[in-house]
Amino acid sequence: MTFSKNFLWGGAIAANQAEGAWNVDGRGMSVADVASYRSDLSLDDYEGHVAISSEVVQKAMDDPTDKYYPKRRGIDFYHHYKEDLALFAEMGFKALRVSIAWSRIFPTGEEQEPNEKGLQFYDDLFKEMKKHNIEPIVTLSHYEMPLALSVKYNGWVERKVIDDFVRFSNVCFHRYKDYVKYWLTFNEIDSINRHPFTTAGIIPDKCPKGKEEEQVYQALHHQFVASALVTKDCHEIIPGSQVGCMLTKLTTYPNTCKPEDVEITLKKNLQNYFYADVQVFGEYPRLTQKKLERKGIHIKMEEGDLEILKENTVDYLSFSYYMSLTESMEDGLEKTAGNTVKGVKNPYLPATDWGWQIDPIGLKISLLELYDRYRIPLIIVENGMGAKDEVESDGSIHDDYRVNYFREHFRQMKEAVEEGVELFGYTSWGPIDIISAGTSQMSKRYGFIYVDQDDDGNGTLARTRKDSFYWYKKVIESNGEDLD
Repeated sequence: MTFSKNFLWGGAIAANQAEGAWNVDGRGMSVADVASYRSDLSLDDYEGHVAISSEVVQKAMDDPTDKYYPKRRGIDFYHHYKEDLALFAEMGFKALRVSIAWSRIFPTGEEQEPNEKGLQFYDDLFKEMKKHNIEPIVTLSHYEMPLALSVKYNGWVERKVIDDFVRFSNVCFHRYKDYVKYWLTFNEIDSINRHPFTTAGIIPDKCPKGKEEEQVYQALHHQFVASALVTKDCHEIIPGSQVGCMLTKLTTYPNTCKPEDVEITLKKNLQNYFYADVQVFGEYPRLTQKKLERKGIHIKMEEGDLEILKENTVDYLSFSYYMSLTESMEDGLEKTAGNTVKGVKNPYLPATDWGWQIDPIGLKISLLELYDRYRIPLIIVENGMGAKDEVESDGSIHDDYRVNYFREHFRQMKEAVEEGVELFGYTSWGPIDIISAGTSQMSKRYGFIYVDQDDDGNGTLARTRKDSFYWYKKVIESNGEDLD
């Protein structure tokens, strides 16, 4: 048993990290346009303490440039998408995960009629993908909600944002029903507790003092309801469509076999599962309900909310996996960074240039855990390593470290499939160099394709194939059989 003949090999990008053109063709500002460049993040930042305030947001809104805000320029995918799709097709991509910038369709989120120029861009994008036989996997909300909804309503804390999101989603379903079968509602919905502004537009100083965590869970509930509602709508509007949820898989090991370490690790993993539990099983887990009750957190629900969740569960589970973590009750242990999280450093694992621990076996463990728990099809929609690439004098980029990373992860994927996991696709993050989500750096490169742009936005934007480009092409041609 190996990868199915229709296995969706490909890559994944997000509008806010790739498109650029932040003030073109009627697009409104999004929360991503406030993300400033940072050459590094402290370990505290990885627990969601990046400073966001009304003052910081207003300062960004008053700045008409992209000098300090690299996501505003991205890699200009907005104007280079045909060139980039041709390169993806050359690699043999079967699928490409993209997101639709909400504020490109509804600039403030509250308009009753969509922006036609924004709709037309995605028309053109999906038509070009179809031309290359690349299946779109489309995320409706990928860290780019309209900034106006954040400023006016404190984002998803306000229930009316559900209606705004449903209106946006329905426009997308009707407009792109002939091109898109696979949809995702919210990217890494669990991240709302790590970076509530990025995920849900929550500005802490707009929350009642002492109620910040309760406001986060209230916003999360609204996202759960919105996700269920648009899942229902998508199934009705696009016959045969598939709607998935998306989880940051934060696989965590106990640092020792001390029972205290095992207990804290179990609770951390259960907290990670909670977000998918609601969308797959259609209900809040009892342990989570009790935990919120003990903390004095009350979520306001309207009549019918729980029925909406129960009746409109997702068809598949997608997830990101970059690294594993280690947890301990002991103080003073060395910590290391991960995907907007931190954990105890694992001495058995190497790490990337940014300190993310490389754990291919952890991907297999994740696949086995998720499939055993949820028993629905899985797809890995983000996996990769950020690295500092060097361009040789002849223009070549030799990135054996990237090839080695993917090779070992693919081997573990294959073993998980052989053991019975129903995995229907894999999209690497990101197949072309884009702006980093956490630091807004360009120098943190993930791609098989190099983009000539530095952290300050200087460069020709020329695209260059790295050595890994040709290797991944061979992997796809052999459907994962040739990993040498």
